[in-house]
Amino acid sequence: MSMVRTSVWGVWLGISLLASFAADARCQLPPLDAETKAKAVDSLAVALEQHYVFPDMGKKMADKIRKQLRSGKYDQTDLMTFTTALSSDLQSVSHDLHLAVRPLPPDELRAIEQHVDPAEMRRRYEEDMREDNYAFRKVERMEGNVGYLRFDQFVGAELAGPTAVAALNFLAGCDALIIDLRQNGGGSPSLIQLITSYFLPHPTHLNSFYVREGDQTDQYWTSAWVPGPRMTDVDLYVLTSSYTFSGAEEFSYNLRNLDRATLIGERTGGGAHPVDRYAYPSLGIFAMIPFGRAINPITGTNWEGVGVEPHIEVPADQALDVAYTKALTTLLAEHPDGRSAPEWQWVLDGLDSSDVPMLEPATLEAYAGSYGDRTVSVENGALFYQRAGRPRLRMIPLRDHWFRFEETPLFRLEVVVDANGNPVKLRGHYRDGRVDESPRG
Repeated sequence: MSMVRTSVWGVWLGISLLASFAADARCQLPPLDAETKAKAVDSLAVALEQHYVFPDMGKKMADKIRKQLRSGKYDQTDLMTFTTALSSDLQSVSHDLHLAVRPLPPDELRAIEQHVDPAEMRRRYEEDMREDNYAFRKVERMEGNVGYLRFDQFVGAELAGPTAVAALNFLAGCDALIIDLRQNGGGSPSLIQLITSYFLPHPTHLNSFYVREGDQTDQYWTSAWVPGPRMTDVDLYVLTSSYTFSGAEEFSYNLRNLDRATLIGERTGGGAHPVDRYAYPSLGIFAMIPFGRAINPITGTNWEGVGVEPHIEVPADQALDVAYTKALTTLLAEHPDGRSAPEWQWVLDGLDSSDVPMLEPATLEAYAGSYGDRTVSVENGALFYQRAGRPRLRMIPLRDHWFRFEETPLFRLEVVVDANGNPVKLRGHYRDGRVDESPRG
């Protein structure tokens, strides 16, 4: 019986590259008869006994699925139902979220039938990764000189390294940096090493992996040199969600235990075991079987089954706003007299407008009118501002008598009122400190 084993960091290769072999005519999956099911259970049981990271647990799982086969539990005729039941039974024993059994994608079977050269498969995978920008989604310098970086997979540094280096060098001048891993499901430790190296001043032991085969432990350290400036003093924030998994959890867990980053969001998924992928083409299935476990040099353990706990726990969809506010507040507290302090305060004031209540209709009508070459008008329950010869802008309430504009973040407007609350003039405020006024006409 043929079996194809793919190394742990090639898991993404085995899953991702096969999309490039899509075809209108799907391969015919092998019939799921009693003999096929028996062979599948036996093959998985042997692999678990020989390779699962914990030998005793591997034997318990093997015994479980053999017993289930004998009892008739797997008398289904649908391949997806069969593999789902196998996965459920294995996880009921081990609670290992990396462990799974799935049908082989039809495109993979087709590639095997056509004897596609592995080198060609690798080339297709690399092309897929290039077209996906190696899962790097966004790099941005936000207001207040806070950087933002989102990437959704730790693609191996041999491929993603130049993109990661370009992103980090772009962000090197930021005063704070937010790394968004809320959609990151893991990947290669080589990219974890590379990216983390930018945030630590000297070679640091990040993590170790114990590998059952050979009874060995492999250490992973940061690099002594990186292409470009390090950001060792930059305030660092990492966004997490319940989807954050595996290598993305390692990145978060490492930085948390090194006291190098503030984690904000949700507790992560809880998968700390590297896996090998075992494909059985003649049976139409593949299995993900963990062969090792992470060992953090500080805690002596890992995040398997429990996830990584954030410092500030909030729903994932709120994590960016919380991190941005936290970054600006911290910068302002640490450097209250710094040259950038007015800008940080300016941005913070703008962020505070989310909970400002809507203005009453009477207030809207009172504010409307002409103020020299400036005009305020009411339309559909909102205020609009226009200066002669310039675009008309919607006024967004910021706080009492203050407004901001989406289109012009460097400018804010204050409606100055008298003792009776009647508008008497408009006062324009600019982020550079300038102020101008226009009396009501």
